[in-house]
Amino acid sequence: METESEPYVRLASLRQLHQAMADMNTARSLADTLQTVADGVVHALGYEMAAVNLVRPDGDLVVAAFAGNAAAEALITGRVGPRASWDRRLNMGERWGDLIFIPHTEGWVLDDDDVPQWYTDGPAPRFEDEWHPSDRLFAPMYAPGPQGGGTSGELIGVLSVDRPRNGRRPGAWGREALQMYAFQAAIAISNARLRSNMQRALVRLEREQQALRASEESFRQAFEYAPSGMAIAEMGGDQHGRILRSNDALCRLLGRPASAMRRYSFSDLVHADDIGTLLRTSAEGGRAELRLRRRDGSYVWVSLRNSVVADAADGPRFLLTHVEDIEDRKRRELALAHRASHDSLTGLPNSAELRSRLSARLCTRPQSADSAVDAMDSAYGDTPHGAYTEAAPADPVFDSGGHYFDFPPHPAPYGTHDHHVHAVAPEGDRDDGTKGLAVLFCDLDGFKSINDRFGHNAGDAVLIEVARRLSGGVRDGDTVARLGGDEFVILADGLGRADAADLAVRLRNEIVQPIRAEGRAVRVGASFGIGWAHCGMTADEVLKSADERMYIEKRSRPKQHRRAG
Repeated sequence: METESEPYVRLASLRQLHQAMADMNTARSLADTLQTVADGVVHALGYEMAAVNLVRPDGDLVVAAFAGNAAAEALITGRVGPRASWDRRLNMGERWGDLIFIPHTEGWVLDDDDVPQWYTDGPAPRFEDEWHPSDRLFAPMYAPGPQGGGTSGELIGVLSVDRPRNGRRPGAWGREALQMYAFQAAIAISNARLRSNMQRALVRLEREQQALRASEESFRQAFEYAPSGMAIAEMGGDQHGRILRSNDALCRLLGRPASAMRRYSFSDLVHADDIGTLLRTSAEGGRAELRLRRRDGSYVWVSLRNSVVADAADGPRFLLTHVEDIEDRKRRELALAHRASHDSLTGLPNSAELRSRLSARLCTRPQSADSAVDAMDSAYGDTPHGAYTEAAPADPVFDSGGHYFDFPPHPAPYGTHDHHVHAVAPEGDRDDGTKGLAVLFCDLDGFKSINDRFGHNAGDAVLIEVARRLSGGVRDGDTVARLGGDEFVILADGLGRADAADLAVRLRNEIVQPIRAEGRAVRVGASFGIGWAHCGMTADEVLKSADERMYIEKRSRPKQHRRAG
């Protein structure tokens, strides 16, 4: 286009311009598009040099592509010019439509600013429209606006051109062609940016999907091959807690196939005594130790640890439960607790456990004349009989409506929410029908002589057999404890005086039967003292009372009758 005289333009020039526009819209990448834009200015519009200055995200402009001069390209490509300096340039000179032309008579003030630029030498113009080496021509590129106008969008870059090949300032056709080219270049750059962003988004999405698939596979393998049990259950709704998936370790632990596990929730498998523990366990970070039922009906102690997982950011939430087998640890703990509270020889509760059980049935309330009635009333939360005095309150109490309330002057020692069943004792020596907590203190007669004659092994065998006979002679729920040495204590609740005396006789008759010890038959006797526990007493006071009665009973019988043989 450099030699045409306007308005006559060669068809070949139009074809070159059309081809340049087609090339910049078919470039494969943003970098290729920018370079094609710069090359098209040189090859199709007839300028010796062209630069594409692209607006960066921070607003400054970088020389992104250069064409026409290798030395100038190496000098300024990649350099950045501040936005303020560019705004200054775009507000100077003459406006040729959307183009900015700054003649050398004004542009000399820009020679030393901080915008990347090149300098060309040449003689001074010989005629009015001849191009001067210091002339500057800029074609701003704006993103297409809502109406498609060239200047309706934001600035995305500036085309800088220099030295038309015909040596003259562009005429009307050259200006229109450059302006139209800049408009099409803006569209091509915007599209290239969009494609680039889409490609990066697709690459990022693919990487995220790969990472998600890898994460899911890693979770699946960790879930399936975990050495301890794991389960995924529904969270919320009518099916809350229903097991959706269980790993092989959990199936082996409970002896159930995975297909069968999906029919249950943990509440279906937990021991009845541990339901409350399960319900109190938090879904997020909750921990619990409880028993789960195996397929054969037995129970295994496990530790449950819950966490919440989601399918996606806004997807449904599920309960991930880690199930650890703690059967061995629980057995050791229970064995330690049993050893701490039971006699190692006979397996009976020891002195500490006896006092603990006895103290649990006692409170500090003293026994009253109507204690039997009080015990029944307290059990049902009613006001104990005789708790109030007959004295009227000093001052009547009225509410805001003038209604009178007759409050008792002194509150009952135990409120209406006291559900402790008070322990009471029969009155006097006759059986008056009162049922209480009988404490039978048993001391073996003749045991020391067996120890001395036949040794401690024989003595231990006697103690073990006596413990077995005492345990077999009482009801379920009664306590038989070894206090120490050859002394035993039986706690039997709900007995009257006659019942307690009959129990003592039956137990003595069991004890006096011959016992096989170290290959020989030996016999021991037994002395029983019957005490009664009632609220207001301590455990030691109750045991002391029964012990004293035992010694009274022992001394009341002739020595030869204390032992059966």
